Amino acid sequence: MTSARSVTALVVGAVVLSAGSLPSQAVKVDPARQIAYQAWTSTDDFLAGQRFGTTVADGTLTFGTSTGTRSYVDPFGDGTAKTYDQTSWVSPQVSTGFGLTELIASWNATTPPGTWVEVSMAGTTNLGTTTKWYVLGRWSSGDDTAAGDIHRTSVPSQGDANGSVAVDTFQSASGQWLDRWQLKVTLYRLSGTTQSPTVRSVGAMASRLPLDKKVAVSPLGGAEGIVLDVPTYSQETHIGHYPQWDGGGEAWCSATSTAMVLDYYGAGPSAAETAWVDPSDADPQVDHAARSVFDYAYDGAGNWPFNTAYAGSRGVDGFVTRLRSLTEAEQFIKAGIPLIASLSFKKGDLPGAGYGTNGHLMVIVGFDQNGDVVVNDPASHLIASNDQVRTTYDREAFENAWVPHSGGLVYVIPPEGTALPAPSDPQHNW
Repeated sequence: MTSARSVTALVVGAVVLSAGSLPSQAVKVDPARQIAYQAWTSTDDFLAGQRFGTTVADGTLTFGTSTGTRSYVDPFGDGTAKTYDQTSWVSPQVSTGFGLTELIASWNATTPPGTWVEVSMAGTTNLGTTTKWYVLGRWSSGDDTAAGDIHRTSVPSQGDANGSVAVDTFQSASGQWLDRWQLKVTLYRLSGTTQSPTVRSVGAMASRLPLDKKVAVSPLGGAEGIVLDVPTYSQETHIGHYPQWDGGGEAWCSATSTAMVLDYYGAGPSAAETAWVDPSDADPQVDHAARSVFDYAYDGAGNWPFNTAYAGSRGVDGFVTRLRSLTEAEQFIKAGIPLIASLSFKKGDLPGAGYGTNGHLMVIVGFDQNGDVVVNDPASHLIASNDQVRTTYDREAFENAWVPHSGGLVYVIPPEGTALPAPSDPQHNW
């Protein structure tokens, strides 16, 4: 088992052409991959939403005047209720132009001790029903519960006739989709204190994917021969470390990948921040990442937006989206931005890996001259050695372990303010 997060084909209600609609002798073409990303990242963006006690300044959303209080019993705490002041912000409604069946939110926030944020989404179904607010995450970058921090958590058992939430992903009910959606961010701080969380970005990726089980290899995108110098860390060297966070390193592929990208930018934790880690651990930043992304309800370190939120708390930007192909991934490599990709494959389906997995994450760091994918695979060869992490996988095999299974899901983590490559598709997915 290389990851605590399994991925499956995330599709509902895809539109499929009937054979009768195809011209004679035509080759059947898979339906389009419908993916759209929308984010709010500036003063003007936040001013376009509805503010309930929140203040917008210098491109961030923060506490203004409390609109009320909430008594919150941390389900993973000691059972004691704590009272928090609250304010909130609601985004404009977004229409993607297609009926979305899945949505994953992302955010970058700073949460001083005693503060936290909650991100929720609601929408309108194709039946004209307005959904409830589904909670997509309760986030605190710290875990000092004595200071009022909460145990960061997803919220299970929210399903109803309109949809449900699978850890971090809203999924519409069978046969339904959403025509419009919006996000709500609620800011909390311990009553009687003046500390405030600040939110500098929030967004979401909406998608409706075809039922393809195999995709054709994508055309080369111009990044052949470019390999980024991302440091290599093996999750296997952390087996047995701190089992209270997802059982230890064997399931830390997501956290290990996030740690590699942060250190690539020089944004990893300091020695003082990792002083709690056993000094015999050569890569304490991996343990620190696992602790900092851990989802207590999911009981794992593989919550996708929790990983990008952790990265975003360290002076870089981070969000989750889906790409349509490795051609799109190449544009990020050309811009100097590695990508963390979510895959699933049986043993033998990804030649050279030496293992199979229901869900795994690794870092795309470049492409060789043939367009094959150069990765930092934290479980490479299942060998506990950082020297074994860098490997190259066949382009077509990698694409088919990635696109049909997670829908091409990636963490995009660039330095704050870095211009992203221009999307080539009119339907922007970043």
